[in-house]
Amino acid sequence: MTTSHSVIHIVALTEAGHQLAKNLVEKMHAYKIEDAEQTVDIWYKPKPFAEKVQQAFVRGERLIFICATGIVVRILAPVLQDKHSDPAILILDEAGKFVIPLLSGHEGGANDWANQISELINAQLVMTTANPYLKPIYTVGMGCERHCPLEYLSELLHQCLSQVGLTIEQVHSISSIDIKADETHLIELAKKLNKPFITWNKDDLRTVESQLSTHSDYIFKTVGVYGVAESAALYSAQFEAGQAAELVLNKHKNAKATCAIARSYPAVNPTK
Repeated sequence: MTTSHSVIHIVALTEAGHQLAKNLVEKMHAYKIEDAEQTVDIWYKPKPFAEKVQQAFVRGERLIFICATGIVVRILAPVLQDKHSDPAILILDEAGKFVIPLLSGHEGGANDWANQISELINAQLVMTTANPYLKPIYTVGMGCERHCPLEYLSELLHQCLSQVGLTIEQVHSISSIDIKADETHLIELAKKLNKPFITWNKDDLRTVESQLSTHSDYIFKTVGVYGVAESAALYSAQFEAGQAAELVLNKHKNAKATCAIARSYPAVNPTK
């Protein structure tokens, strides 16, 4: 199966569902839930229904169904592969009260996507996967040259958020290494966005070095860690959630700054 995140189809089978689909598309565009490379279209009572939906699924195109869960299960059953290759599938009721990530919750990103959609339309997220998490903790890690101008930091951060379909409101904090604790424009950026600015020492950051996407010997010789942005993002998410984090976006950079995004999920106390 060839996975394609460039197309999203919203499938509606009733007039009420069709109206919800149109409202959803407007909000996805307005709040940039889809990135610039993606297209979102509405399939209202598509024909032939089974064939069209199954072909889109096999192409790896993401689907939002506004209909009964049973219909979706029966239609997709013949083309299901596995959680590593199936595209993300969401289900909404036609009243827009509930959002269910049906397939590829973790690996395909359906859980996070469903969380975004539920917040967008003020619906209840119905999570049925083994981990009962509703709100992932997202953290941004940033590194930069000394006295990096604010515009380089701000532009890079917003580009990175857009690439993974996040808004700044979903981000817990902005973090870096402790030698950047006095970096004027990193502090200003966090203050402007009303986010905590947190710095960590190299010993803290080195605890997550095995998870880095790249290891820079030059950065290590300079500051004592193999990558500032990824390390800071990972350690912050791990610290806040109380358990291991993962990179949502590997390090991206411009001429003067680097940025990475990580997430974790709050530890669940089984006694509660």
